[in-house]
Amino acid sequence: MAKRSIHSPDINKLPLVEEFFSVQGEGFHSGKAAYFIRLGGCDVGCSWCDSRFAWDPELHSMVDTDIIIEHAVNSGTDSVVVTGGEPLMWNLDGLCKGLKKNKIRTFIETSGAYPLSGKWDWICLSPKKNMPPAGNIIIEADELKVIIEEKSDLEWAEKFRRIVSERCVLFLQPEWSRFDEIIPEIVKYVQKNPEWRISLQVHKYMHIP
Repeated sequence: MAKRSIHSPDINKLPLVEEFFSVQGEGFHSGKAAYFIRLGGCDVGCSWCDSRFAWDPELHSMVDTDIIIEHAVNSGTDSVVVTGGEPLMWNLDGLCKGLKKNKIRTFIETSGAYPLSGKWDWICLSPKKNMPPAGNIIIEADELKVIIEEKSDLEWAEKFRRIVSERCVLFLQPEWSRFDEIIPEIVKYVQKNPEWRISLQVHKYMHIP
């Protein structure tokens, strides 16, 4: 695993877990078509993570960045979502440069636990208590999406609402396995704090990846 203070300097290979063309299922761009690139490696360790299969980067082949870019281009997509695991454990400068050269918009889903690399059209920051965001990503985030597992997580969300930029879109998202228990609390909270929106994992309702 990479250390917290640095990310891998190699821009030519990335630990590819999976790649697929689908529809964005969460947050601001929910419902839009996008090509997903999931990278291996994560030491944030959320107990409710639904992509634990991506945690260990050694289980996934290091793939040439140019090949990943070629697959995205051949899909016909106009936007790519890079996710994980924690994608910022890796240097994403080369991936973003190649995608943008092909006029593909770049989106990232990250906890922000590692330094930001790459050039992004949209940064979705989903901070985690285990490893809070590092560097200036909080200010650069276009979207703040906080996973709510219990009522006290709303206080954690507010901590970041106060420090993101004014243009940042704010979302509270119920943790999937606790949906029935926590969604009433989130609804009440959004009614009292209308600067927040609710994000649902609509891809799970549609039974798509």
